[in-house]
Amino acid sequence: MPCPALPRAWPLRAAALALCLTVSGLPGIGAAQAVPLPRVTIGVDGATRPEEVAVTLQIVLLLTVLSLAPAILIMVTSFTRIVVVLSFLRQALGTQHMPPNQIIVGLSLFLSFFIMAPVWQTVNERALRPYMAKQLSAEQALEAAGEPVRQFMARQTREKDLALFASLARLERPAGLAQVPTHVLIPAFIISELRTAFQMGFLIYVPFLVLDMVVASILMSMGMLMLPPIMISLPFKLMLFVLVDGWHLLVGSLVRSFQ
Repeated sequence: MPCPALPRAWPLRAAALALCLTVSGLPGIGAAQAVPLPRVTIGVDGATRPEEVAVTLQIVLLLTVLSLAPAILIMVTSFTRIVVVLSFLRQALGTQHMPPNQIIVGLSLFLSFFIMAPVWQTVNERALRPYMAKQLSAEQALEAAGEPVRQFMARQTREKDLALFASLARLERPAGLAQVPTHVLIPAFIISELRTAFQMGFLIYVPFLVLDMVVASILMSMGMLMLPPIMISLPFKLMLFVLVDGWHLLVGSLVRSFQ
């Protein structure tokens, strides 16, 4: 590619000459070249064998399960109780957004993985490995995987809550866990978890509430009515929580509550 007319001033002339030589040496600059672009096409072809339809349905089912995985993880594991109790702790301390939501959710997830580890190990041994070894069908593997999770939920569910949903579903009194449908067990487990979490949240609130009342009474006796009591009590609540090793006690109590 020929260089254009160069300016007369020697500094500009030298710079323009260097730029012209550099551009001329680059591949594809002197001549226009077509850049290949990828093309993505989505099509639906007719199935010639029943197996092809079955594979397609399995993929759709898998995508549906993956989209519901966060809700399943939250509702049928220990996550609900843990995240509610940690939220109560933050409100009782009065630290507003500290710890942040990301920390609370992350800690709740890892504690849930720790608590549910024996359940997942049982699911792996009874359902996943036999299914991968083609010893169980998909229906049998799904049933075998659901049984350990149902047993975990049954241990944490109050009989009163289970009877409530059984009566709402117009079912006869079940003689055992095997006769309890999953759609009855899950909501009973959830409200039992919420009740337990609120009980633990109340016990967490009591000492900090007493400390707030003491600080407010002292400020009123000193005539400092315009000073917010929470501003003074916050350092004392943090100091109390650290001195009693609050995270150790709280996490230990949460894990032991599922055993």
